[in-house]
Formats: sequence, structure tokens, C-alpha cells
Amino acid sequence: MDIIGTILWPIKWAIELILVSFHWLFTTMGLDPAAGGTWVLAIVGLVVVVRAALIPVFVRQIKSQRKMLEIAPELKKIQDKYKGKKDQFSREAMSRETMELYRRTGSNPLSSCLPLLLQMPIFFGLFSVLSEAQKGNAGIGPMNAELATQFANASLFGIAPLHESFQGGASADPANVAVMVIALTMVVLMTASQFITQLQIVSKNMSEETKASPAFRQQRILLYILPLVFAFSGFTFPLGVMFYWLVSNFWTMGQQFIVIRNMPTPGSQAAKDREERLARRGRLLPKTDEVILPKTDEVIEVQDTKPAQRQQPVSKTRAKKQAGKKNS
Repeated sequence: MDIIGTILWPIKWAIELILVSFHWLFTTMGLDPAAGGTWVLAIVGLVVVVRAALIPVFVRQIKSQRKMLEIAPELKKIQDKYKGKKDQFSREAMSRETMELYRRTGSNPLSSCLPLLLQMPIFFGLFSVLSEAQKGNAGIGPMNAELATQFANASLFGIAPLHESFQGGASADPANVAVMVIALTMVVLMTASQFITQLQIVSKNMSEETKASPAFRQQRILLYILPLVFAFSGFTFPLGVMFYWLVSNFWTMGQQFIVIRNMPTPGSQAAKDREERLARRGRLLPKTDEVILPKTDEVIEVQDTKPAQRQQPVSKTRAKKQAGKKNS
């Protein structure tokens, strides 16, 4: 077994366990065990389990993104400081100050890609499970030969096997045009959902200061690059993997919408929209810079007391003379 196979082994075992468990659940509810819809629902269950497990990672991602937006003005100052300087010393100094800023604030510019990177082994694991199932081979875990055959032969709408891809449909019998149409539709939906998710961040969840910073340019690049990645890679993945990817994208889009609506970045358009909604409902607290002191009828007297004068020490003879004068 190679290194990649060793890494994917536990992932494939977990994928088979989740798929078989949900397949058993829906079969127990009366669905046809060999139907494509049953296995599609099992894939949806796999998405729910994986994305629910990644919620802590998503929360950490949101916090890191907030920090990146907060430090955007400071990051711009560093870049302006070394603007136009092409020498090696200036580039190293700029990189050093930038990394120190990231370390001090606990931010990470790659945090937005973390959930996607963590899901890549799931994609490849599911791809491997489908490839083995297509050959009728039993899996490494709960996926026995009978279930593998059912999974491989299961079809979307009864005409598009889950193990087929757009590329495979194009090179096979012309009758597989249905596979190509369904695959193309899913690629378009995957690309559109990814674009809308990134567009929500760029257009609504960034302040004006951030839009003038390099962080905004990075987000604009991701806005167009990530959908293209989905578009090109989607043509090579089996329909089962694409369905997982599509449902996962919808989850991300809905999750992002909820976060932006309820916890927007301060100063962004989403934050202004939220304040308007709260104001219409009468739930927006008024902003004030005045310090209001509590009223009281009590009058507090302040007595100006003088510090007591220090008494100088005297000798015994002088003390007796002073006492005699007082007595006389």
C-alpha cells in the first residue's frame, strides 16, 4: 500500500461506515436498497456528518477572517512602507513584519481555505470507494460485495449511474448523453454556489477600509479562481462525488448567509443592513457618547483641612523653662 493509500485507508473506512449506516436507515424506512435515491440520501447523510464535524473549524475560520479584516489597515501600512522597494533587504523586512503582525494578532491568511482543504481527503476517499464499487469489489470496511454492487449500479433518475462522470459519458456510448447533461448541470450548480458564497463575503461582509486593502484583492481573486477549480475538476469526478460536493456547497452557502446576516463584520454593508433591521423592530440600542450621572439630593461637604505643623524637638532644660512660663 502506497503513502496515499495509507492516509486514505481510515477515511475510506469511515466513509463506508457512514454510507452503509444511512443506507440501512433509509432501507429500514422502506426505500429500495438498490435505488439511486436511497444512495443519494446516504451521501446527503455523509455531508451532514462531515460538515457538522467541521463546525468548530468553521467557527475558527470566521474568527480568523475577522482578525484578517481588522488588521487590514495595519497590513496596508506595512506594504505602503516598502512600496517601490525591490531590494532583497526590503522584501525580507516586509515579509518579517507581515509575519510578526500575523503572529501577534493570531490571524491566518489561509484560514478561508481550511474547511475546503480538510474536505479534500473526503472527496478522494469517496472517489476511491466509488471506483472500487464500480468493479464490484468489496470495500475495506462495512461495504461488502453486495452493497458495493448496489452502489455502483445505483442511478440518478434511473438513467445516470453514480460511478459515471462527464468525461466517462463523453467517451462511452452516445446513449450516455443523459450522464453528460446531468453532470454538466451539477457542474454549473457547483460553480454558481461557490461563486455566490464568495460574493457574499466580498460584496456584503467587508468594510470600506478592508476594500482598500490587499486582503480585498485576495478575496477578489478567490471569487473567480475557486469557481473555476470546481468547474474544471467537476468534469472528471463521478456523479456520486459531485453530488457530495454540490450538497456541501449548498451547506456552505447557507451557513455563510446565516453568519453574515447575524454576525456581520463591523463597518460592512451587512452590518448596516442588520442595524436597519434592528431599528425597524425597535431593538437597536441608541448610540451615545455622553456619560449620564445618577441624580441625587444629597449635598456632600468637602472640608479643607490644613496639614498639621510638625513639632520640633526641644531639650529638657528648654522644656522646663517653657513649662515654668506657662505656670506663671
